[in-house]
Amino acid sequence: MACIGSSRLCARAEKLCQFRHLAQLRRKVSTTCVKSRPRIEHPTSTLVQHCQSRTSTRDCRTNVARMMSSMQTQLPGSLHDYQVDPYRLLEDDLKDVYDNIREVLIRNTTQKELQTIATYYFDGKGKALRPMVAILMARAINYHKERNGLLDSQRQVAMISEMIHNASLIHDDVIDQPDFRRGKPSINVVWSQKKVTMTGDYVLAVASIMIAQLQNDDVTLTLSQVVTDLVQGEFMQLGSKETENERFAHYLTKTYRKTASLVANSLKAVTMLAGGDEQLVELAFQYGRNIGLAFQLVDDLLDFVSSLSTMGKPTAADLKLGLATAPVLFACERYPELNAMIMRRFQEPGDVEKAFELVHKSQGLDQTKFLARKHCIEAMKLAQSLAESPYQKGLQVVCDLVLNRMK
Repeated sequence: MACIGSSRLCARAEKLCQFRHLAQLRRKVSTTCVKSRPRIEHPTSTLVQHCQSRTSTRDCRTNVARMMSSMQTQLPGSLHDYQVDPYRLLEDDLKDVYDNIREVLIRNTTQKELQTIATYYFDGKGKALRPMVAILMARAINYHKERNGLLDSQRQVAMISEMIHNASLIHDDVIDQPDFRRGKPSINVVWSQKKVTMTGDYVLAVASIMIAQLQNDDVTLTLSQVVTDLVQGEFMQLGSKETENERFAHYLTKTYRKTASLVANSLKAVTMLAGGDEQLVELAFQYGRNIGLAFQLVDDLLDFVSSLSTMGKPTAADLKLGLATAPVLFACERYPELNAMIMRRFQEPGDVEKAFELVHKSQGLDQTKFLARKHCIEAMKLAQSLAESPYQKGLQVVCDLVLNRMK
């Protein structure tokens, strides 16, 4: 059996079956739009229809896999150019985000060294993708509901999202022991493992205080789910599935928990704070889920094609950590010898170099970008259901930023 083939497609088909209610969701939300927008055909729309026509999940999985097995890997349509720069659009909202985070981290402790370590990654050199997307969605939702301005609580969620993200990076550095992060020595290289571990806990604790200060039970539950997902995702990453059929589904679930959950639930939270109804909240969540998955897929792709100077960390880092990401899982469809390397976590001499070579010789990188693009198109379709505004257009441009980023 091919390594990914039917297993990948079945996993994808199950996801599509689970979320087929999104078409109805988009129709409900779009009734309040200012004007209609051009419809972008999703490349798997026929797949969804096929799922809906089946009477059992097993039939759906089997027949969708059969349908898709003959499809060629090609980019599903083109993303639109809306001439909107989300970062410039939100310049005033974002300019003090890192300063404000540093202030709250410093204010909550008198330990000088803890202040220094806790603010190490909040130097303003990150992409600030999570706070940017959270604020962009907040403003798009507010406009959709005919409200002006940005709520302070929504901006707090944007800060919290970046703090949770950085706390996870700090803990990742303790586990993975990299030498570089964002183009400078990683935090575990500069300080001891014990101090770094406790600092990650501290950043997370301060973020939890900020969540409590929002005084919204639903938002508290939503953002708390992110931490639960992060821990479960890390545990999933520490293990691997023996059977080929389970590997890609395992990878996608792990990716959602480690990366996409934070984006999805942050956007869900800002929509709740705006008083969005159930359909609007679900739309924001699904947009964030798709953007988060696409972001990680591109990140996994860049690990094979970028460099230390552009990524701020060495290439092939995941292989060296024993991780089989999407490019590898796709590549072993053509090169089954990768299966044995995956099971031994690329620990034998020459495994990393050989796997790196085989990924480049296969269609693994193109297939990874293809899947990322599919998620971006789904996110764009969801954004188009909101009332037209610069922020709504910005949400669509984010898809291009995620798909075409180089670091």
